[in-house]
Amino acid sequence: MPVPLYQAKAEFFRMLGHPVRIRVLELLQDGPQPVRDLLAALEIEPAALSQQLAVLRRSGIVTSTRTGSTVVYELAGGDVADLMRAARRILTEMLAGQNELLEELREAEVGTE
Repeated sequence: MPVPLYQAKAEFFRMLGHPVRIRVLELLQDGPQPVRDLLAALEIEPAALSQQLAVLRRSGIVTSTRTGSTVVYELAGGDVADLMRAARRILTEMLAGQNELLEELREAEVGTE
């Protein structure tokens, strides 16, 4: 029996649900990056990065190529970069709304004193 689309989407978002994976995807928006550059930017242990890259690679979101001892990762397609930009826009809107609510609460607090 095939997996319902909503369940497949939930699995996809669960796979993205790790801060290191999100940061890797953000870094790869600028183009292919060797593992050493990702390690320098993330400041985590090589084994931890390797584990997260493996999850992204198995999911098909990133691809890797090896030249000698250098492994370079890149986004598998432009849709992932679009998703990361959309997430940033959504978060920006959410936070802007929270700031507006916070300001209203502060104004209400001043009015009651």
